[in-house]
Amino acid sequence: MAERWVHSLNFFLVMVALHRADASVPAMFILGDSIADVGTNSLLPFSIIRADFPYNGIDFPSSQPTGRFSNGFNIVDFIANLTSFQISPPPFLSLVNSQSSMDEQFPKGVSFASGGQDFLMKQENILGVVSLGQQIQQFATVQSNLTAAIGSEETEKLLSKSLFLISSGSNDIISRFPIIGGLTNEDFIESLSDAYDNHIKNLFKLGARKFAIVGVPAIGCCPMSRLSDDNDNCHKEMNEYARDFQTTLTTLLQKLRSEYEEMKYSLGNVYEITTNIIDNPPAFNFKDVKSACCGTGRLNATFPCLQPIATVCSNRDDYLFWDLVHPTQHAAQLAAQTLYSGPPSLVFPINFSQLVEDD
Repeated sequence: MAERWVHSLNFFLVMVALHRADASVPAMFILGDSIADVGTNSLLPFSIIRADFPYNGIDFPSSQPTGRFSNGFNIVDFIANLTSFQISPPPFLSLVNSQSSMDEQFPKGVSFASGGQDFLMKQENILGVVSLGQQIQQFATVQSNLTAAIGSEETEKLLSKSLFLISSGSNDIISRFPIIGGLTNEDFIESLSDAYDNHIKNLFKLGARKFAIVGVPAIGCCPMSRLSDDNDNCHKEMNEYARDFQTTLTTLLQKLRSEYEEMKYSLGNVYEITTNIIDNPPAFNFKDVKSACCGTGRLNATFPCLQPIATVCSNRDDYLFWDLVHPTQHAAQLAAQTLYSGPPSLVFPINFSQLVEDD
């Protein structure tokens, strides 16, 4: 089964270049967590979840930290590039003090994503990050500015063709452990689904029509989660939550599509993408799918990627994980290519490329 999937994926990745030449959307709006954050948290004075320090950014063109939780580019950078942009749009907070910057950038899109964001808002005040609800409020500001600048009709047209990429849910599941009372497993997943339902409806009311959803990966297999097992195995329960949430999200999006005729979506099964890599690393040119490239201690995961305490691997493309929980640039690129042109088993009901091209 895994071998057939690898051959199928290789075929789809060969087709990426053919799709990319014709793909175009006027703007990209990015919402979510650290997988998609391109520097928002670096602009938050009280955030303790940040990546604006070495060794982050070591493989970025400037070799400097950018606020991305990566050794270089992250998944939204690669998706943006495949969608005809050079790089992910900049953080909303980097523009708000300059009307000319807002006038220039808002029609092309912005990023609201903030590392540490969770649906149930259990940690955001403590961590000093931007909740998804607050991110949508920021988008409402963008929509209002666009309406003032180009009129309501042109704004509606622009937003209906734009891509809204959302990556969220991992932090809720991570913070669920250890489980001490509270919601049952089923009620917990339902609460995440209800929150997602509400957020997508709010975005739809503001003009969003095309939703590119990045599902929750197999977070039980990240280096930090493996530390809970004496033999460095994946955290089974955490992965069960991620898998159950993917199933619930599939049902939710189908329901929303039936309610809103103009809504279009693509849901990436990042859980399946990551487990296939972990089950067969050589097929994807990985040598280490357990340890963090940057960190210290067991699995390089007992302390964050913070210079000078951390050590950093020299062969970064061999690693699936950059730090305690985040993928390397190499892994992000593979995931982005799969989401963009992958088969229905990995991105459903259409892939991101087909979503972009669907008028």
